[in-house]
Amino acid sequence: MIDIPKNKKVILFDGICNLCNNSVIKAIRHDKKNTFLFAAIQSESGKQIIDYLKIDTSKTDAIILYEPGISYDVKSTAALKVMNDFGGMWNLTKVLWIFPEGFRDFIYDYIAKNRYQWFGQKESCMIPTPELKAKFLN
Repeated sequence: MIDIPKNKKVILFDGICNLCNNSVIKAIRHDKKNTFLFAAIQSESGKQIIDYLKIDTSKTDAIILYEPGISYDVKSTAALKVMNDFGGMWNLTKVLWIFPEGFRDFIYDYIAKNRYQWFGQKESCMIPTPELKAKFLN
Protein backbone atom coordinates (compact mmCIF):
# COMPACT_ATOMS: atom_id res chain seq x y z
CA MET A 1 0.00 0.00 0.00
CA ILE A 2 1.24 3.47 -0.82
CA ASP A 3 2.17 5.86 1.97
CA ILE A 4 -0.39 8.64 2.42
CA PRO A 5 0.18 11.39 5.00
CA LYS A 6 -2.32 11.07 7.88
CA ASN A 7 -3.56 14.65 7.45
CA LYS A 8 -4.56 14.08 3.81
CA LYS A 9 -7.68 12.74 2.13
CA VAL A 10 -7.50 11.09 -1.28
CA ILE A 11 -10.00 11.70 -4.04
CA LEU A 12 -10.09 8.84 -6.54
CA PHE A 13 -11.65 9.83 -9.86
CA ASP A 14 -12.18 8.57 -13.41
CA GLY A 15 -9.05 9.82 -15.17
CA ILE A 16 -10.49 9.70 -18.68
CA CYS A 17 -13.76 11.52 -17.89
CA ASN A 18 -13.83 15.20 -18.89
CA LEU A 19 -16.41 16.03 -16.20
CA CYS A 20 -14.29 14.28 -13.56
CA ASN A 21 -11.09 16.01 -14.68
CA ASN A 22 -12.77 19.42 -14.63
CA SER A 23 -14.12 18.64 -11.15
CA VAL A 24 -10.60 17.78 -9.97
CA ILE A 25 -9.25 21.09 -11.29
CA LYS A 26 -12.04 22.94 -9.43
CA ALA A 27 -11.38 20.93 -6.26
CA ILE A 28 -7.69 21.84 -6.39
CA ARG A 29 -8.59 25.51 -6.83
CA HIS A 30 -10.98 25.46 -3.82
CA ASP A 31 -8.78 23.30 -1.56
CA LYS A 32 -7.47 26.26 0.45
CA LYS A 33 -6.56 24.02 3.42
CA ASN A 34 -4.46 21.73 1.18
CA THR A 35 -6.41 18.72 2.41
CA PHE A 36 -6.75 16.63 -0.73
CA LEU A 37 -4.54 14.44 -2.85
CA PHE A 38 -5.79 12.98 -6.12
CA ALA A 39 -5.40 9.73 -8.02
CA ALA A 40 -7.11 8.48 -11.14
CA ILE A 41 -8.85 5.17 -10.60
CA GLN A 42 -6.88 3.88 -13.59
CA SER A 43 -3.49 4.90 -12.11
CA GLU A 44 -1.19 2.55 -10.22
CA SER A 45 -1.81 4.41 -6.94
CA GLY A 46 -5.55 4.41 -7.57
CA LYS A 47 -5.54 0.67 -8.22
CA GLN A 48 -3.53 0.03 -5.05
CA ILE A 49 -5.98 2.00 -2.90
CA ILE A 50 -8.99 0.33 -4.53
CA ASP A 51 -7.45 -3.12 -3.96
CA TYR A 52 -6.65 -2.20 -0.34
CA LEU A 53 -10.23 -1.04 0.25
CA LYS A 54 -11.59 -4.09 -1.63
CA ILE A 55 -13.82 -1.94 -3.85
CA ASP A 56 -15.30 -3.56 -6.94
CA THR A 57 -15.12 -0.72 -9.47
CA SER A 58 -17.38 -2.64 -11.86
CA LYS A 59 -20.16 -2.08 -9.30
CA THR A 60 -19.11 1.41 -8.15
CA ASP A 61 -18.61 3.77 -11.05
CA ALA A 62 -18.05 6.74 -8.81
CA ILE A 63 -15.83 9.20 -7.04
CA ILE A 64 -14.21 7.68 -3.96
CA LEU A 65 -13.09 9.79 -1.00
CA TYR A 66 -10.57 7.90 1.12
CA GLU A 67 -9.57 9.14 4.56
CA PRO A 68 -6.66 6.87 5.60
CA GLY A 69 -7.27 5.13 8.91
CA ILE A 70 -10.82 6.51 9.11
CA SER A 71 -13.16 5.56 6.26
CA TYR A 72 -14.04 5.87 2.64
CA ASP A 73 -17.14 7.19 0.92
CA VAL A 74 -18.49 6.93 -2.60
CA LYS A 75 -20.89 8.73 -4.93
CA SER A 76 -22.93 11.64 -3.54
CA THR A 77 -21.65 11.26 0.03
CA ALA A 78 -18.05 11.54 -1.17
CA ALA A 79 -18.88 14.55 -3.37
CA LEU A 80 -20.71 16.34 -0.55
CA LYS A 81 -17.92 15.69 1.96
CA VAL A 82 -15.40 17.16 -0.49
CA MET A 83 -17.52 20.28 -1.12
CA ASN A 84 -18.25 20.71 2.60
CA ASP A 85 -14.51 20.75 3.31
CA PHE A 86 -13.99 23.83 1.11
CA GLY A 87 -15.87 26.17 3.47
CA GLY A 88 -17.12 29.61 2.44
CA MET A 89 -19.98 29.60 -0.05
CA TRP A 90 -19.56 25.84 -0.39
CA ASN A 91 -21.19 25.51 3.04
CA LEU A 92 -24.48 26.01 1.20
CA THR A 93 -24.10 22.45 -0.13
CA LYS A 94 -24.71 21.21 3.42
CA VAL A 95 -28.42 21.63 2.75
CA LEU A 96 -28.17 18.65 0.35
CA TRP A 97 -27.64 16.33 3.34
CA ILE A 98 -31.40 16.57 4.02
CA PHE A 99 -32.01 14.30 1.04
CA PRO A 100 -31.72 10.56 1.68
CA GLU A 101 -28.55 8.95 0.36
CA GLY A 102 -30.57 6.73 -1.99
CA PHE A 103 -32.13 9.77 -3.66
CA ARG A 104 -28.78 11.62 -3.87
CA ASP A 105 -27.11 8.54 -5.34
CA PHE A 106 -29.92 8.09 -7.88
CA ILE A 107 -29.16 11.59 -9.22
CA TYR A 108 -25.40 10.93 -9.01
CA ASP A 109 -25.76 7.64 -10.91
CA TYR A 110 -27.86 9.28 -13.63
CA ILE A 111 -25.14 11.88 -14.24
CA ALA A 112 -22.36 9.26 -14.00
CA LYS A 113 -24.12 7.01 -16.51
CA ASN A 114 -24.33 9.84 -19.05
CA ARG A 115 -21.07 11.69 -18.32
CA TYR A 116 -19.13 10.47 -21.38
CA GLN A 117 -22.04 11.26 -23.70
CA TRP A 118 -22.64 14.72 -22.19
CA PHE A 119 -19.07 15.81 -21.42
CA GLY A 120 -16.85 13.50 -23.48
CA GLN A 121 -13.79 11.52 -22.49
CA LYS A 122 -10.05 11.53 -23.02
CA GLU A 123 -7.88 8.88 -24.68
CA SER A 124 -5.81 8.58 -21.50
CA CYS A 125 -5.64 9.93 -17.96
CA MET A 126 -4.90 13.59 -17.33
CA ILE A 127 -1.23 14.42 -16.84
CA PRO A 128 -0.92 17.10 -14.17
CA THR A 129 1.09 20.22 -14.90
CA PRO A 130 4.37 20.58 -12.98
CA GLU A 131 2.66 23.05 -10.61
CA LEU A 132 -0.07 20.52 -9.76
CA LYS A 133 2.08 17.39 -9.66
CA ALA A 134 2.46 17.50 -5.85
CA LYS A 135 -1.34 17.13 -5.50
CA PHE A 136 -1.36 13.77 -7.31
CA LEU A 137 -0.27 10.35 -6.10
CA ASN A 138 2.08 8.53 -8.47
